[in-house]
Amino acid sequence: MHTFFWILIFIGTFLMMEFNAWFTHKYIMHGFLWNLHKDHHQKDHKSWFERNDAFFLFYALISMSCWYIWSFYNVWYCLPIGLGILVYGAAYFIVHDIFIHQRFKWLRNIDNKYARGVRRAHKIHHKHLGKHKGENFGMLIVPFKYFK
Repeated sequence: MHTFFWILIFIGTFLMMEFNAWFTHKYIMHGFLWNLHKDHHQKDHKSWFERNDAFFLFYALISMSCWYIWSFYNVWYCLPIGLGILVYGAAYFIVHDIFIHQRFKWLRNIDNKYARGVRRAHKIHHKHLGKHKGENFGMLIVPFKYFK
């Protein structure tokens, strides 16, 4: 039974991170922390790094805190929470930074209905260079209208 709850918490955390990514992007990145996020929409520097990259630190600190609490205080459910956040972060990095924005030269030849839909939805979001009016959705859950 313990394993069942462990897996349930891990999957639930991963799925909740999709909501957190949407919420953070819409209300924080395109809100009061737009100054950190805007270089993701309007590149104003020559560096490979963006100020926007700082956002990963927030979730990394939460994930590491969960690992710490599990490790030192033996709170068992903190490990699947920390791993759920970590795995979502890795999936986000692969889909968003590598697959969509091609910050590395990997995964360029993937061409299927889902991949085209994800790229199309993200391109629509990035057509707005400013803080407002960008459509917003999660990384993995994209509206079906983009799958053509």
